[in-house]
Amino acid sequence: MVKRTLGTASPLTVDAIGLGCMGMSYAYGKPKNEVEMVQLLRKAVELGETTFDTAEVYGPFTNELLLGKAFKGYHDRITIATKGGIKVVDGKQVVDGNLRGLVDSVEGSLKRLQLDTIDMYYLHRVDPKVPIEEIAETMGQLIKAGKIKHWGLSEASVQTIRKANAIQPLTAVESEYSLWTREPEKELIPTLKKLGIGLVPFSPLGKGFLTGKIDANTTFDKNDGRNRLPRFQKDAMEANMALVRLLQQVAESKKATPAQVALAWLLAQQPWIVPIPGTTKLSRLQENMGAEKIVFSPAEMKNITAAADQVQIMGNRYIPELAKRAGL
Repeated sequence: MVKRTLGTASPLTVDAIGLGCMGMSYAYGKPKNEVEMVQLLRKAVELGETTFDTAEVYGPFTNELLLGKAFKGYHDRITIATKGGIKVVDGKQVVDGNLRGLVDSVEGSLKRLQLDTIDMYYLHRVDPKVPIEEIAETMGQLIKAGKIKHWGLSEASVQTIRKANAIQPLTAVESEYSLWTREPEKELIPTLKKLGIGLVPFSPLGKGFLTGKIDANTTFDKNDGRNRLPRFQKDAMEANMALVRLLQQVAESKKATPAQVALAWLLAQQPWIVPIPGTTKLSRLQENMGAEKIVFSPAEMKNITAAADQVQIMGNRYIPELAKRAGL
C-alpha cells in the first residue's frame, strides 16, 4: 500500500488507509468471533495493510487483547495506534486524563498489545480538569522512556492542539471527517497544515452510511451505538440518502464503489490525511484498501465537493452527552 507521513517534527510513516479495529469488539452490537477477527487481522497484513487503530476503552480492553493475540510475531511489520483517557465507571464512559492514570494506561496497553513500545498513543478525549500542557509533558516523558514513539490528540480543539504541540510536538490528531462531516475544514485542517501535524479521520465512511449499504429501513442490533445517534434516525437517514446517491453516481463513473469514492475524496484533500475505516469483513477490507488507486482530476474534485455542498445533512453526529466531550 502507498505510504503517507504524519507529522513533521516527529514524523511517522504509515499506510495511506489504515484499519480501525473498534467494531471487532465494541460499539456495533455483539463482539465478533475472536478466531475470525484474528484471521482477518493477519490476512490484512498479508494483503499489505500494516496500520491499525485501537483503544483501551474498546471493550474495554478486549480490542487491545485481540490485536495483541493477532499480531504476535508480526510487530516488525506493523504500526499500532492506541488511546487512553476514557475509563468505564459503573457501565458509563468517563473522561479521565489524570497523569498517573495515563501512565498506568500506557503500561496496560503495552501488556495487552504485547509490545515493548507503542507506535502512536492518543489522548482519547481532552479532560478539562487536567491542563493539556501537563499531559504533553507526561507524553514527552513517556517518549523519552521508550514507552511510546509518537503522540496525538483525539477530538481536540485547535486551541488545545496549539498548547499541546508547543510543549511536545504532536504527530497526528484524530477527528471525525468525511463527506458528511465537514467541520474540520473550517479550523482544524488549516491549523494542522500550519503546525505540520497529520490528520487521521475516524468514521470516514459515516459509520457505514456512506457505503450505500444502509438506508432508512435498516435495523441495527439492539446494542449497536448507532441506534442512539441523531443521524441514524429514520427521517435523517431518508434525507441524508441524497449524499449516498451522489456517491453512487460518482462511483459508477469511476467503476468503483461509494465507499471507495468517499475514501478517495478524503485522500485527495491533503497528503497527510490517513483515514481509518473499520470493518469486520474481508471483502470490505479489500474494497477499502482499493480506494487508494482511485484518482480524481481537479475538475472532478471540484464537482464532487460542490455537489456535496448542496446536500443539507440532517442530524447531529453525537447525542448531547457525547458532544460535550468533543472539541475541548
